[in-house]
Amino acid sequence: MPALHTQIADVTDRVRDRSRATRDAYMTRTRDAAAAFPARSGLSCANLAHAYAPMPSGDKHRLASGAAPNIGIITSYNDMLSAHQPYEQFPEIIRRAARLAGGLAQVAGGVPAMCDGVTQGNPGMEMSLFSRDVIAMSTAIGLSHNVYDAALMLGICDKIVPGLVIGALQFGHLPTIFVPAGPMTSGISNSEKAKARQQFALGEVGREALLEAEMKAYHGPGTCTFYGTANSNQMLMEVMGLHLPGAAFVHPNTPLREALTAAAARRALEITARGNQYTPIAEVVDERAIINGIVALMATGGSTNHTIHLVAMARAAGIQITWDDFDAISAVTPLLARIYPNGKADVNHFHAAGGMAFLIGELLDAGLLHEDVTTVAGRGLSAYRQEPALEHGALVWKDGASRSGDPAVLAPASKPFSADGGLRLMRGNLGRGVIKISAVAPEHRHVRAPAIVFDTQEELVAAHKRGELQRDFIAVVRHQGPRANGMPELHRLTPVLGVLQDQGFHVGLVTDGRMSGASGKVPMVIHLSPEVMMGGPVGRVRDGDVITLDAEAGTLVAEVAEAEWEARDVAVDGHDPLADTLGRGLFEGLRARALTAEEGAWSFAA
Repeated sequence: MPALHTQIADVTDRVRDRSRATRDAYMTRTRDAAAAFPARSGLSCANLAHAYAPMPSGDKHRLASGAAPNIGIITSYNDMLSAHQPYEQFPEIIRRAARLAGGLAQVAGGVPAMCDGVTQGNPGMEMSLFSRDVIAMSTAIGLSHNVYDAALMLGICDKIVPGLVIGALQFGHLPTIFVPAGPMTSGISNSEKAKARQQFALGEVGREALLEAEMKAYHGPGTCTFYGTANSNQMLMEVMGLHLPGAAFVHPNTPLREALTAAAARRALEITARGNQYTPIAEVVDERAIINGIVALMATGGSTNHTIHLVAMARAAGIQITWDDFDAISAVTPLLARIYPNGKADVNHFHAAGGMAFLIGELLDAGLLHEDVTTVAGRGLSAYRQEPALEHGALVWKDGASRSGDPAVLAPASKPFSADGGLRLMRGNLGRGVIKISAVAPEHRHVRAPAIVFDTQEELVAAHKRGELQRDFIAVVRHQGPRANGMPELHRLTPVLGVLQDQGFHVGLVTDGRMSGASGKVPMVIHLSPEVMMGGPVGRVRDGDVITLDAEAGTLVAEVAEAEWEARDVAVDGHDPLADTLGRGLFEGLRARALTAEEGAWSFAA
């Protein structure tokens, strides 16, 4: 293997040193848990009887005798969401595969799985980020019965996978494999879908035409096919060694997907503490796996949401990463993928062009990934150069593509789409935030324009409908952080700002809130920290202040005299739409639990 890139090595060393005390404490806690519950022997007879009571008599006696290892399944199944509907049949596939392999499996618990695509622009969206920690807690509750030798996590979208990771890491002594459901088949192109949205925003087409286009895009079971948080999750689980190799982007309801699901059950049984391949999740998710995840996120132009989620996932394993680590890694990581919104292709095109096997191989050969990691497939990331296939009905792994099948979608490291990665850290007198530049054309990466201040995304949309935004401006949308309203994604703003940019205006967005993980072609500085409710300086901005947003230089500056700037009050009073939805008491309780101790490290259950 080529030597690890010096900057990747340096960042890894800094993370390891920074995390030494917290990682040691986490691993000590994990070892103590493993010692307390070896193969269920820490439970009384009454405990065990309760756990096995509903099982068939044969299964019950095999577990009671200690002869069979037991898998706990945590599932995010519901049949309203396309990505999670395929999970309905997974438990039976897993139970059948486990029995044939000499083990057993039980559904240990379910977790909520709300869809940002359904709740975007509605008050329920304010619950989205809160739900991640509800999922983490639900995962931990499911595993808390301590009757499992391994765990399988069935989850795929936005907050669901990060929540499952955080919860599973509280049981770090358990071998844990993530089992994806796969993307839906391709519908109409993402560019056609985006065009319909912009036409609707301009009033050129009605709701009926827009709904028809949306239903042609989101048309079947599986994840949405654009490269947002859901598909970024699947990429991360694979490069971090928590999937079986090549599992991420196989379609639901296909023989190969069913074979991979069964194989996950068999592999989980092979890596329990009962055998000689014991692989607890605590040893898979170390600082090298986290760094590998950041590298792959940059190389693919992945979701901005992971500047929040990866920080929290790492913390759950005692590993401390910061936005500076993301920025340093992005500076040396080439962009190798063009998947919508960073290009015209969808994730199915990416998979067909060589997918994860090609991507991981290129990054390994460029010295940008740690190869010497522990994965659920064994020691070393090189196993993930392979991809699964069926031969005469049997699942096998073969060497992945050595050349891209479509260099316009998936590029070799020798000829990347750009020399650096898809995200950048922004700094200045408005605080620190992040911007996704992989989808922003170079000519739009520098905007200098007067500010127009809004307290909600609805105010901006209404101003556009009134014809008040036909000019150069930078929208400052404040009171959108976790303490203000739960930090919803401001997805309604994407088509509006996109239309204005297409009309020739120089526009940008600055906010302490979030955008979709598939943030598009307009320059948007998001996740500004500290948020306004914590005294963040973005609350000092007034209408007409000239702001310079320079994504190339990584600077975000309000051009206001320093003395005047410091003398201004921060406008901390915003709107609480979630309070109207949930009731004031519940909302205030949630807000009180929201932490902003460090950028990206927000946790609502701490």
